Amino acid sequence: MKTISYFSLILLMVAASACSKKDNYDPPKEQVNGAILYKGDSIYLEYNRVPYQFYQYGFGKVGPVEQTFTQSGVISSILFNGSYKFIVPNGQGPFLWPKTAGGAPDSLDVTVSGSQQLNIEVTPYYMVRNASISAGGGTVSGTCKIEKIVTDANAKDIESVTLYINKTQFVSGANNIASASVSGADITNPDNVSLSVSIPAITPAQNYVFARIGLKIAGVEDMIFSPLFKLNF
Repeated sequence: MKTISYFSLILLMVAASACSKKDNYDPPKEQVNGAILYKGDSIYLEYNRVPYQFYQYGFGKVGPVEQTFTQSGVISSILFNGSYKFIVPNGQGPFLWPKTAGGAPDSLDVTVSGSQQLNIEVTPYYMVRNASISAGGGTVSGTCKIEKIVTDANAKDIESVTLYINKTQFVSGANNIASASVSGADITNPDNVSLSVSIPAITPAQNYVFARIGLKIAGVEDMIFSPLFKLNF
């Protein structure tokens, strides 16, 4: 009986040691920063809306490391060194992402070796160009140029263009205190789209708002935006 007890104790000690080693792996520490771009220009998105995924080779993991682009289209991830596949899932984002012959999202090979910059070039359906937004007389006014990028069989129409304002820097259809829209069918000159919206009463009071112009593409869930403006009044 003593022999069995000693043997059992040894097994428990070995198992505990193995678990301790497994639990004591260093966490990921390599900072991967970058952005999603079109010909070097930032693509502005909705906060916490458009996901991206890193799949790492060789660790037998199930599922990706998934995060979302920031409003400014920024990538910010902390990863282990190693080889990854970078993917934007199907149906995500106001841009074209490459697909395989079978229709799955294609991947970009990424090698992480220390902290580094990772910029991803894509083709958006449209870009919101030359945005100018100002405040005065209790109103926020904005103008922009709508540039159509995709003109082939993948082209899509403009559903609407909207000027959003909010108390904080997170500005979108889900985060605003007021907005004004024009439908795509009513846009006669894409080079000069104008919008204005009244500033509502703000509680607690503040003498500034944040504003962006967003473009909704027909048949595409995610919007593309202008840069963010902070407006004092």
